[in-house]
Amino acid sequence: MDEFTVWVPTACTLPAAEQPLRVAEFDQLFANHLRSAARVDPHTLDLVLTPESRPTAEALTTKETECCSFFTFDFTNTPAGNLRLRITVPPTQTAVLDALTERLPA
Repeated sequence: MDEFTVWVPTACTLPAAEQPLRVAEFDQLFANHLRSAARVDPHTLDLVLTPESRPTAEALTTKETECCSFFTFDFTNTPAGNLRLRITVPPTQTAVLDALTERLPA
C-alpha cells in the first residue's frame, strides 16, 4: 500500500497525477504555519495556524472540497489571534482524517 492509498479515498475526484501535489500542499501548509493540533474526536481535527496562513489555507481547503466533498473545513480566529482550522469528516471517512493527522509534523 503506497502513502496515498489511505490519504486519497475512492470518493476523491482529483486526477491521480495531481494527488501527490495536493498532499505536498498540505505538508507545506503544516510545515510553514502549524502551531498546534488536537484530535477532538475520531471525526474532528483542530489545527491552530499562524494568522498569515489564512489565504493559503482557505485556497487549499476550497480546492480540497471541490474534489473531496465529504470534508468540512471551518475557520475561526483564536483569542490569541491565530487561525483555527477545524476539519471534520463523516464516520465513513475517518481513515482519511487519520492519514492527514499522521502527516502533521511532530
